[in-house]
Amino acid sequence: MEKVIREKLQKGNSSNASEEERQEMLALFHLPQEEYILKEALLEELESIRIGNTTDFQKRDLFSKFWNRIEKENISRVIRKRFLNLTVKIAAALIIGLFLGIYVNSVLNNEEPVYYTAHSPMGSVSEWKLPDGTVIFLNADTEIKYKSETNKESREVFLNGEAWFKVEDNPQRPFIVHTPYYDVNVTGTQFNIKAYDSDKEVVTTLEEGEVVLTASNNMNLNKKITLKPGEQVIFHKELKNINVKTVNPKWFTAWKDNKLIFMNMNLKELVVLIERKYGVDIIVKDESILDYHCDGTFKNETIIEVLEIIKKTLPINYKIVGQQIEITSN
Repeated sequence: MEKVIREKLQKGNSSNASEEERQEMLALFHLPQEEYILKEALLEELESIRIGNTTDFQKRDLFSKFWNRIEKENISRVIRKRFLNLTVKIAAALIIGLFLGIYVNSVLNNEEPVYYTAHSPMGSVSEWKLPDGTVIFLNADTEIKYKSETNKESREVFLNGEAWFKVEDNPQRPFIVHTPYYDVNVTGTQFNIKAYDSDKEVVTTLEEGEVVLTASNNMNLNKKITLKPGEQVIFHKELKNINVKTVNPKWFTAWKDNKLIFMNMNLKELVVLIERKYGVDIIVKDESILDYHCDGTFKNETIIEVLEIIKKTLPINYKIVGQQIEITSN
């Protein structure tokens, strides 16, 4: 068993490790009966690496703090995972972000900022809990990273995709979500941000509390935009304009409860929504049908059930060809 643990650790922590090898390495942290062997193997690997003028004693001290954190917080509680699909892939993405973020950055280079990264693949929704108690749901094909607790002045998160936030209130340490186009400043509240690179718009919807939007390098604002509960701000990337309106926030946050809600959405946008939710590849053979609009609410339906309902609503047909779904006009 000792030899197996050391081999899995060495393979899983290498730069060219496969997904299977990383998963096997991460699984070691759920074997409390082998804790001693794992700890000694990690220490040996750490001591074999040259890090500037850092002494073995200093490295051991850093590692002890890292290991104590694992024992105290228990990785499974630091990051609570809720998987709707592709469970293994999400688990690997979330825990690799935590483990490699702490072990490589904090232990081996304690002076540099530490970033933890999580990714929710296509066809999945995951839940992440930050050390400060903030809860984040990641929609399909979303990546998020945040700085470690070493930053005492603020809590910063970088988002690419869509996420719902329930931020733990702390006026002394503002919570900031960085999107590619603007920053969202928070103290304690619930809100949703949709900021996919491929989308034409960046949308922020406020459920509770208050958020303040400020400019970034890709967007200029004459003044800050403050949102109240039930308000939504839409930034159009190409037109460079901003629109604030009143909405029902539940329509825009239902995805975290595995619901699919769309109102007067054209087929082009709906195809993207379905691809992300179900992790499928859809080809529309007739572009003339992309402007068709429809409404709908789905929960727990399969991809085929959703397509059948849309087929009854719009004059379209579909068929599965290999690994793709082809949609044509009726």
